[in-house]
Amino acid sequence: MASREKIAIVSDDARTVSPHFGRAAYYVVVTLEDGEPVAWETRARTPVHHEEHHHHGHHHGHHHEGHAHGHHRRGMGAHAAQRHAALLAPVRDCDVLIAGGMGLGAYENIQAAGKRIILTRVRSIEEVVQAYARGSLVHELERVH
Repeated sequence: MASREKIAIVSDDARTVSPHFGRAAYYVVVTLEDGEPVAWETRARTPVHHEEHHHHGHHHGHHHEGHAHGHHRRGMGAHAAQRHAALLAPVRDCDVLIAGGMGLGAYENIQAAGKRIILTRVRSIEEVVQAYARGSLVHELERVH
């Protein structure tokens, strides 16, 4: 039986790996069967704005009680978790997410969602896919910021 997996690569132009997960425009999704790429597709990311600019149809108010304990760090908290889930929606069917960099909140939320994350300095999507297929793509944890 053939092994099959899908990898999602975060990109701004469908050719290179985006340096930041949260700001990229696309996912390049590659289906691998027995380690060989058999299908490539580009998926537009759902535009999701940072929580301080996005009103989900309800009033947040401008009072800040409850935010005095350092809870409102960018990329952390319940609103950020919802935003990260929305960013992942187009690649729900993928096993692995590859990006050039990612904030700590996104990293933790995506891992909690069961996705394997690989952060890499390699920019060419084609090179990333080849290295991943060979098992030589290195996860660079220091690219979490």
